[in-house]
Amino acid sequence: MGGPRQVLERVFIGRALRTERLSDTLLPKRLGMPVFASDALSSVAYAPDEIVLTLALAGGVAVFLHSWEITLAVCAVMAVIVASYRQNVHAYPSGGGDYEVVTRNLGPTAGLGVGAALMVDYVLTVAVSVSAGVQNAAAALVFLRGYEPVAAGALVGLLTLINLRGVRESGRALAVPVYAFLGSMALMIGVAMVQWATGTLDRAESAAYTMLPAPGYEALTAVGLGILLLRAFASGTVALTGVQGVANGVPALQRPKSANAARILLIMATTSITILLSVILLVRETGIQIAVEPEQQLRVEGQTVGPEFVQDTVLGQLSQVVYGPETLGVLVVAVTTGVMLVVAANTAFNGFPQLTSRLATDGFLPSSLLSRGLRLTYSNGILLLAAGALALVLVYQATVTELIQMYIVGVFISFTLSQAGMVRHWNRQLRLEVGLARRRAMQRSRTINVVGATVSLTVLVVVILTRFTEGAGLSLLAIALLWMVMTMVYRLHREIADETALPDDDSVEQEAVPSRVYALVHVERVDRPTMRALAYARATRPQVLEAVTVDVAPERTQALRAAWEARDIPVTLRFLESPYRETGRPVVDYVRRLHRDRPRDMVVVYLPEYVSSGRMVRWFRDRAQDQLRDALMRTPGVVVASVPWQGSSLDDENPEPDAPPAEPADAEREHQEHRTEPTRAD
Repeated sequence: MGGPRQVLERVFIGRALRTERLSDTLLPKRLGMPVFASDALSSVAYAPDEIVLTLALAGGVAVFLHSWEITLAVCAVMAVIVASYRQNVHAYPSGGGDYEVVTRNLGPTAGLGVGAALMVDYVLTVAVSVSAGVQNAAAALVFLRGYEPVAAGALVGLLTLINLRGVRESGRALAVPVYAFLGSMALMIGVAMVQWATGTLDRAESAAYTMLPAPGYEALTAVGLGILLLRAFASGTVALTGVQGVANGVPALQRPKSANAARILLIMATTSITILLSVILLVRETGIQIAVEPEQQLRVEGQTVGPEFVQDTVLGQLSQVVYGPETLGVLVVAVTTGVMLVVAANTAFNGFPQLTSRLATDGFLPSSLLSRGLRLTYSNGILLLAAGALALVLVYQATVTELIQMYIVGVFISFTLSQAGMVRHWNRQLRLEVGLARRRAMQRSRTINVVGATVSLTVLVVVILTRFTEGAGLSLLAIALLWMVMTMVYRLHREIADETALPDDDSVEQEAVPSRVYALVHVERVDRPTMRALAYARATRPQVLEAVTVDVAPERTQALRAAWEARDIPVTLRFLESPYRETGRPVVDYVRRLHRDRPRDMVVVYLPEYVSSGRMVRWFRDRAQDQLRDALMRTPGVVVASVPWQGSSLDDENPEPDAPPAEPADAEREHQEHRTEPTRAD
């Protein structure tokens, strides 16, 4: 049986998988959809809210007049971006996504910028998704109101646990909520369309409210209205988030990988556009209204709404119109939407670890992000993402309207640079291709990417200009800081690599063979670990062997001298003075003097260590030995050898008799006899 940690890992994460079973974790299309496209599909749950909320700043008339125009523009951009990414997954199926495309075609600096932007966006994806899911669920589950941050934090933990169990397991667990959400949306929209066609579609309760312009928007000029429309468009483009997740997840799909990824993108775009257009049409027909500042903008029968007024989301109000208030249909829509929004965060849990693994491979992040966990997932990347998302949820109290302002910037930075990189990719390919049919296909693909780059850049400029003070500026700052940190990590890795690299010529640099070996055994007391260290040191047959201890307390020193002489240990014991009662510095200083006086000798310091599986022992044992080891490791010309002596808990698992001190050879015994008396250091 393993320890408590192993038991918990087995219960919550599962049995460890062998490396050769990595191919068993690949996903078919039916599971690839919920794993990699859930973010984009879930965006239709809050994109209508963002469009309507922004237009409502100018009053209810603006929503009725311009919501369909904004939605059509958003859907057109989505169609262009998805068409562009279908080119990406065919050209670069290795899973590097935007980072690989930009790095190969625009250089590592631009690629690192995209990597930083995507990392920030993935963290925001989780924070926004779980926060939106909790808010939508609170529309039907009243007990959640007031506890949204706690519920969102718990959901982040649940998603982390699911993804630590493996990609395939997360796909199976999350497929049902995704398809349940799509089914509930299809049923609600279908029933609503039938009601609309037959003239039985009711008006929403909020349609009777009077919507006033927000403070500062009472008398908009043509320029002001244009800026507001641009803001609404920028807010609606949150529907495009998650598109890049499919490109990053190509390696996790079954063969043919690129074709499956392209099909998932097509199905995702078609579904999202259909739902988005349908919802906005029904919002206009039912008169649904929501306000950024309800107490200042909404009037009910001429009276202002109080602070206790609860404003449901667009989908929440639409379900009440279609099915009637407090019906099973309303509950189903609220629950499936809330769960779907939480599930959407799973896209980030798959894309973020893949991205950080690629960045770590290139030296921009710590190498610990390269290792796979028990279930063949990049566990450290999953934990890092969960920590960042949890921090945002708690800091912003799971408020979607604040989090979402920072959300879209990183997406369109990666969109823009990725499409520009694809244009350069096709330009290179066209220089080498001579086949007419193939050249025409490449030119067609290049045209798609040119349009995609132009549209993405336009949207990025609009987002930055219209949302800079609301949160886009913070997102840009986070991307810049992350870029600088990863640059520093890369430089550190390069410095270490350059310092440890062999010469470029054919001659291999050889380390000079030491003329002698000077062995020291650090002694604190005469016990079994010390005797084992002495035995191992003597077994190596060094030219010089002595034991050293630090004279800190006279009583302990005298006791150690007496025990040493009583056992007649045939090794010189040297006492090092310590005027300031330090236990490590005298040893380090003595070793440095030895290396200075004998630069061609190799000094080996043996450190006896008591090793135990008991956690209490590890927590409360003296750390002076660790500090001494660290100091010696930084001392030039010194080799540090730790000699473990296993405690009883480890001996029970791996019984091994103590190695008796090796008897020195006759010549060595004669050499040792003349220095068995302890001496004091100069």
